[in-house]
Amino acid sequence: MITGCGNAARLTRTAPAVLALLLLVFGAAKPAVAQALDKASAITMRGKPALPPGFTSLAYANPNAPKGGRLTLSLLGTFDSLNPFIVKGTSPGVLRGTVTESLMARSLDEPFTLYPLIARTVSTDEKRSFVEFALDPAARFSDGSALTSADVLFSFALMRDMGRPNHRLYYGKITKAEAPDAHTVRFTFAEPDPELPLIMGLMPVFSAQATDRARFEETTLTPLLGSGPYRVTNVNAGAALTLERNPDYWGRNVAFNRGLYNFDRLDTVYFRDANSEFEAFRKGLIDARFESDPGRWETAYDFPAVRSGEVVKETIPTGIPKPYSAFVFNTRRPLLADIRVRQALIELFDFEWLDRSFYHGLYRRTGSFFEGSALSSIGRPADARERALLAPFPGSVVPDVLAGTYRPPVSDGTGRDRIRLKAALDLLEQAGFVLRKGALVDAGNGRPFALELMVVTRDQERLALAWQAQLKRAGISLNVRSVDAVQFDTRRQAYDFDMMPYAWSQSLSPGNEQAFYFGAAAADTPGSRNYMGAKAPAIDATIAALIAARDEEAYVAAARALDRVLISGAYAVPLFHTPGQWLARWTRIARPERASLYGTLPETWWRVPGK
Repeated sequence: MITGCGNAARLTRTAPAVLALLLLVFGAAKPAVAQALDKASAITMRGKPALPPGFTSLAYANPNAPKGGRLTLSLLGTFDSLNPFIVKGTSPGVLRGTVTESLMARSLDEPFTLYPLIARTVSTDEKRSFVEFALDPAARFSDGSALTSADVLFSFALMRDMGRPNHRLYYGKITKAEAPDAHTVRFTFAEPDPELPLIMGLMPVFSAQATDRARFEETTLTPLLGSGPYRVTNVNAGAALTLERNPDYWGRNVAFNRGLYNFDRLDTVYFRDANSEFEAFRKGLIDARFESDPGRWETAYDFPAVRSGEVVKETIPTGIPKPYSAFVFNTRRPLLADIRVRQALIELFDFEWLDRSFYHGLYRRTGSFFEGSALSSIGRPADARERALLAPFPGSVVPDVLAGTYRPPVSDGTGRDRIRLKAALDLLEQAGFVLRKGALVDAGNGRPFALELMVVTRDQERLALAWQAQLKRAGISLNVRSVDAVQFDTRRQAYDFDMMPYAWSQSLSPGNEQAFYFGAAAADTPGSRNYMGAKAPAIDATIAALIAARDEEAYVAAARALDRVLISGAYAVPLFHTPGQWLARWTRIARPERASLYGTLPETWWRVPGK
């Protein structure tokens, strides 16, 4: 909460023309308005910002890091657009924060706190019914043009009307957007919302003069004009992208940026398969890589550069919930609409055998949507607050999840667990399917039980084929369909799949985005992340409680209640996660010893001089 007083005195010292404008827009000063107009240098969801006003740099950055050199990283897949803010197309994620900036910047060392960037101060009231930002007059776009409140209002309207569904959802809650002067913007909310001031603080800002609103929703390889530290200088469509540091970047001395964005050039190279990507790293063509394959991590990093110390392997702990990685069920499909069918398919996933046989026992099973954090319901019985939240929705949470004793099914590790097989077949029989001559069929019409699992990488395909063999024991026909990255993304956005792999990444401050991930309205909105098509009143109610929570106990209770409802809905086969970040890097690239809660971040790295 941001509070204060003394604004009347400040107003009386304001230039007469500006004062008249303020009074015209906001009316005569009243105590509530005076309190609200007190400006702060940071805003947090709950509690107080960790960094004091006047901080010099982030704790996970090295403000003395040398500038210069090049960083080359790799990605699997391709891209066909340089606009990451629309549904159409596939765009490089590196553009956010580097080419375009937001009003404020999020510290990755705290659950949800924003610090000055384009906006140097933020104001709101106790109820959080509005938010006001004072822009830094020094802010410039990369072409040198001034960034003003007109650009912010333009960007707001653009994202509200044409942005991704999550942006349209958030910005649709704004009833009034105003610019009292060239460096002040104010957003008034339809109703108080504790998180919305921070969401507006993360709004990207585009140049009103250089952005074609009429064609914004179209895929394009023409970069957006932003105010960030880098500019796009070379595009090899679908294969490579080069960003170069803007020597006149306006924000290089902003405290939040000290120690960040140290390379003169950022190259991103795309590969069609993981083996080619790894070979490029092994040959020194790629500077660093985050490994995701435990088999490769365990066995493939025994090449001369590793043995000589030119390449180092590191496991970096993180402090955020582990990603909920899963084979997602599309419950819009009639075959998967029955929860018993979904529960049976979960029973037939033998993690213990797969982890030992494929992954050297290095993975950990994921059970919670907030795995490894205080927000997880795993191992914790529901308390009185949670039970009160869930009381209007009897049956929405299964007993073992409510009691905190739930774990994903555990097999005997043989790959042929008869107990798990029988449990699955019993559920399938209850749902109307029987085994006939080794094939599972609909008991009513004899139609075979057949599903398609869409994958995009060879690692996903290998896992899917292993599960295919496990499902065959129950008479289930699983077609593993391997598609290219563009087709995968197109079908995913249109919900044109039976099952697919996906991982929801969560922060320590989940909020409005949960409606975009799991809310009923998002289920019918193309481009949302409610890939499973969940439509459950209990989900919507717990998300609403999460957003409305004003103290830590209520917040944690709402998050755990949401977790319990999602787990009980059996919307996906939970897969597994790594114990931390697996990073391999050539020692010509250095990083701060201290990592953020999210792990180490490429924007904090630097090139070692002389290497």
